Amino acid sequence: MTFGFAPSAASTITASAGTASRLVRILEPAEWAAAEIPLLRNPREVVGGLHARHRPSQSTAVIAVLDPEERLSASASFTRQPSPADGWEFRNSLLAHLRRVIPHDLRRRTPVRTAVLLYCRDGDERWTEEDGAWMWGLRDACTLHGLRCGAYITLTRGGWQVLGEGRGGRHPHSASAPGRLADSMLEADPAPLRSAGGASEALRRTAAR
Repeated sequence: MTFGFAPSAASTITASAGTASRLVRILEPAEWAAAEIPLLRNPREVVGGLHARHRPSQSTAVIAVLDPEERLSASASFTRQPSPADGWEFRNSLLAHLRRVIPHDLRRRTPVRTAVLLYCRDGDERWTEEDGAWMWGLRDACTLHGLRCGAYITLTRGGWQVLGEGRGGRHPHSASAPGRLADSMLEADPAPLRSAGGASEALRRTAAR
């Protein structure tokens, strides 16, 4: 005879509540489109430049800050650890990396710099709940750092895709070799460019201040 314990109603409710809260911290494609995210003038060059600079592998996120002329002001990359997609966790990690590489713009009445996020993942170009969590995290991190929320770009084996815009291309893709940075038009602004992180750096649970 085998004895066991059935899950209590309280534990079931707690688990359901945790799942529900994570789902709340995502942005659906329609919500992202309604947010009027500014369009990149040349997304192909931005993607190519970030790919050459950070050489993202699977589950690598690259957060980049662009000035009004779409020149790179700062960037950082890190690898997401396997865990349920949660916009709050993503927000905290993005914010922590932004704080490392660039001062905030909270004293400005209107944001002048824009943050974009490139994420390398499995699958195709179609939106997933993980994408929705990254969108939520990017939007919230930008608000807390005084930046405009910019494009969210996925990099898969099929190529790159700016979600919500319908713009994309076959190269670079998640398995392609990085090009030379000198071949990219993603130029840094006159101030010293700061960049941090890499594919080997794990996403850490960093509480937002």
